[in-house]
Amino acid sequence: MPPELDDLAAFVAVARAGGVREAARVSGVSASGLSEALRRLETRLGARLLHRSTRSISLTEAGARLYERVRPSLAEIGAALDAVHAQSDAPAGTLRLNVPANVARTVLPGILPAFLGAHPQVRVEVTVEDSFVDILASGADAGIRYEERLEQDMIAVPIGPRSQRILAAAAPAYLAARGRPLHPRDLLDHNCLRLRFAGGALATWEFEKDGETLRLDPPGPLLVQPGSACDLLVDAAVAGLGIVCLFEDWLAPHLRSGALEVVLADWATPFSGPMLYFSGRRQLPPPLRAFIDFTRSAMAADNSLA
Repeated sequence: MPPELDDLAAFVAVARAGGVREAARVSGVSASGLSEALRRLETRLGARLLHRSTRSISLTEAGARLYERVRPSLAEIGAALDAVHAQSDAPAGTLRLNVPANVARTVLPGILPAFLGAHPQVRVEVTVEDSFVDILASGADAGIRYEERLEQDMIAVPIGPRSQRILAAAAPAYLAARGRPLHPRDLLDHNCLRLRFAGGALATWEFEKDGETLRLDPPGPLLVQPGSACDLLVDAAVAGLGIVCLFEDWLAPHLRSGALEVVLADWATPFSGPMLYFSGRRQLPPPLRAFIDFTRSAMAADNSLA
């Protein structure tokens, strides 16, 4: 890329990662190189783009406007460069995925190692976000979400388990002390460990049985935002603080060990698993095409063994 585009790419990388060090780790460019690129860009534009402190950075108003305008364009340039590799037999380039935390934790570990082993010239960048995302504007090539949260006009391909459940669980010591809930409404008298979305809303606990659906907003002593902080909820549940409600795959190790026990299992209704989705309005970059083909083959193999 010309120097100006390199500097813009450095700016987008730092803004997306939330800091120079994290951007350096993800991009493979030195922290000093990124910092120098940011200084050149701000000098060239005559505007401050980032508020800097010893611990974090944030976008200025001018930086936020530039980020929103430049990010999709750089993604298109990257896709165009990746497409050049299509002339060779082996796909090469960068695949950018935007996924929710539970997919990063429970689905991708069973897919990415084999995919990267089969395609050594492909590099995968994973951004974890639980909110609704415009994948093209975010700079991602594809996203993974559940069907009710897919963007419109997108092509979707099944990925990972085709059936999942949200389970409520608690430590045996907690249940011995507080009693085992027999109906979802009993949770209103328990300590419930909850998720709060970035916008401030609490994640509703939903249960279904024999055609009856209940949505509850139970009380609790601990609230965390989705993401890796879900581990804090699980640890708190294991310690006996209360009842947690999360994806079955996330809780599975603690259920197998006996550290947690499922409650209200007959109210946990299975739902369809995640989907890999991408735009059909643009040429697919070779790394994404390879990932789609790999995913379809893996799903077909799993179905043949079922």
